[in-house]
Amino acid sequence: MGDFMLILNRGKVKTVLEYTKDQVFIRFEDDVTAFEGAKKESMKDKGSINCKISTIIFKRLGESGIKNHWIDTNGLATMRCHKLDIVPLEVVVRNKAAGSICRQTTIKKGTEFNEPLVEFHLKDDSKGDPLLTPDRMKLMGYDPYTFISITNKVNIELIRLFNLINLDLVDFKIEFGYDKNGELVLADEISPDSMRLWKAGTQESFDKDIFREDKGDLLAAYRTILKDLERLDYLPYLDSEKNKKE
Repeated sequence: MGDFMLILNRGKVKTVLEYTKDQVFIRFEDDVTAFEGAKKESMKDKGSINCKISTIIFKRLGESGIKNHWIDTNGLATMRCHKLDIVPLEVVVRNKAAGSICRQTTIKKGTEFNEPLVEFHLKDDSKGDPLLTPDRMKLMGYDPYTFISITNKVNIELIRLFNLINLDLVDFKIEFGYDKNGELVLADEISPDSMRLWKAGTQESFDKDIFREDKGDLLAAYRTILKDLERLDYLPYLDSEKNKKE
């Protein structure tokens, strides 16, 4: 697979290529960026690591009943996915305070929220990805509560998954799109690039903050996460949780 395919979108760390009328390839690059691309570096194998982590997470979410665009993973750093009409929103979920919410408010880092805080941002770098209110979303033609319903289910599953590998899910970003049937499904990637993960009971980062704040070896942390998630592939924990609910 190469760039002879039609490039539909080239982002900071991923390239989307057309595969068929209804499917795309998402290729994870080895770049890592921060501060809207102001800080950038290339790290060998970073793309394949994030691709494998996203694959495991999308697969697990699908098994738990949360529809997403993943079909399968081709090669080391490429996912084959359903083509979606991407919604220009970033949905951010915060279980604990970190990052921008601490910079923009008086909330202290590490504050645990009684209920997850769900935020919506317009996906537009030129506008600074502004925070949207539910009323603004409605004026744009989107029902915020549909997004919140799916997002809360994703949060529950991700918390459960990362607890199993001794990590606290601090916050994460997800994106959505409409499939050919008009159904809202999970899109993009879910990896340590798009979330904050702390070693359980601490504030030791296992995410892109390592790169943002020059706190150590980013790839070593990502490799640890991948190794632990791959080990979980042998544990049918989701089926067990479903049986409990039934």
